[in-house]
Amino acid sequence: MPTGKVKWYDAEKGFGFLSREDGADVYVNASALPEGAGALKQGTRVEFGIAQGRRGDQALQVRILEQPTSVASNQRNAQRNAHRKKPEEMVGIVEDLIRLLDGIGETYRAGRRPENKVARPVAKLLRGLADELE
Repeated sequence: MPTGKVKWYDAEKGFGFLSREDGADVYVNASALPEGAGALKQGTRVEFGIAQGRRGDQALQVRILEQPTSVASNQRNAQRNAHRKKPEEMVGIVEDLIRLLDGIGETYRAGRRPENKVARPVAKLLRGLADELE
């Protein structure tokens, strides 16, 4: 099957063109897209079949191989990583949290719920740790 990249695609009109790696551009209609794919982003690597249409080659059964990386996504990741703690700083935080959770576990084993003055700060720590881990 030929491969190529999305040259452009207009989701409102439901069509666009793919640039073949080994030939001319190919027309693509929304009906050739995989189920659930509402649109194709420019630069997306695809694999597709080809049929002869009224106006030339037409793509059939498009399969997405690789989405282009987003500049905005890369910037968000860089910003998030700039604020993340270093691994050696995280060791103490994780170990302290484990001790706190062990204490809460003992409270549950005794058939009680932890007091709010204990549970709320631990919940806040868990949320913060989750953000650091992502």
